[in-house]
Amino acid sequence: MQVLTVDIGTGTQDIYLFRSGLSLENGYKIVAPSPTMLIRRQIQNATRRGEALLLTGVTMGGGPCHWAAEAHLRAGYKLFATPEAARTFNDDLEWVRREMGVEVVSEDETVKLDHVRHIKLLDFDFDAIARAFIAFEVNLNLQAVAVAVFDHGAAPPDISDRQFRFDYLMARIQSENRLSAFAYLSSDVPSIMTRMQAVVKSAAGLDCPLLVMDTAPAAVLGATLDPHVAARSRVLITNIGNFHTLAFRLGPAGIEGVFEHHTGLIDLPHLDALLQALADGSLTHQEVFDDNGHGAMILHPEPLPLTEDDFGTVVTGPRRSMMRGSRLRPHFAVPYGDMMLTGCFGLLASVAEHVQELAGPIRATLAGAGAESAPWDVEG
Repeated sequence: MQVLTVDIGTGTQDIYLFRSGLSLENGYKIVAPSPTMLIRRQIQNATRRGEALLLTGVTMGGGPCHWAAEAHLRAGYKLFATPEAARTFNDDLEWVRREMGVEVVSEDETVKLDHVRHIKLLDFDFDAIARAFIAFEVNLNLQAVAVAVFDHGAAPPDISDRQFRFDYLMARIQSENRLSAFAYLSSDVPSIMTRMQAVVKSAAGLDCPLLVMDTAPAAVLGATLDPHVAARSRVLITNIGNFHTLAFRLGPAGIEGVFEHHTGLIDLPHLDALLQALADGSLTHQEVFDDNGHGAMILHPEPLPLTEDDFGTVVTGPRRSMMRGSRLRPHFAVPYGDMMLTGCFGLLASVAEHVQELAGPIRATLAGAGAESAPWDVEG
């Protein structure tokens, strides 16, 4: 049995192939540049050549590719984009036209631009991943695929993107208080989650179940599989991403509290204070939102002490080094010996929750079984 997991961030896309019968440490893994970094490079190459650009495809993660597009336009070169591709920069297409200078064109109009350099946008490129594995004589015979992306959601024009994102987080927790509630089978992805919907569209040719999940809960769920973390009944876990920092307070009943902020707007003392307030239950939504974060919510009134054990909080994510020197004595989670795959392991655990026929082998392997076979004894 094979399950492909792909955790798509701003800097990297982390790819892990689960194969039943093997320990997780023996799974094949690829850490590659993120899709937005790849598109950034293509746009920058076009800028250096002085070429006009046409962006097609689907809505994907912005950041680096967005900044490259802005630089291309500032350099005086034209940039055309179909509506779906243009929403990578902003859900408001009028803003994309007015503020960026992108010329938004219909799919029909693209045929008139066959002389323009064409770049296709997408977060999940299954063909490229399959080719990478085939290059090493690994054939994919998949029973499921799981992909994680960060999705702000498509907020109406009169609602703050930050408030909309946090309202979505709270609605999911209130509906189903567990981290895997942030994962969906492809047919169940909410229409407001446009980046997740774009992943579903990009994966349309797959002949196995597709699960799509938010990156931060995937990483936090993966961090709970670290043995030092799993041994605790209550714990505070922070995922420090390149753009967003999200912390969950977890206990026997599920999620006890949560906050989300922009990583670039906080430093270590600020983060320590936010985490302490989340632990003791004093953190408020307004405090985080007024600080240009997304928000906060305490769902369980009993404080979580951070001073009695060998570590006060757990940290993961590509910018986890921010927590070095923290007064909260952080534990740097390393599930199955690999921090970079924390989100992939969270995706794998979510597949076990949502695809029942695969649950047994996955859960057994996550629990430490599956090492009875040697790598050369497992097909693929």
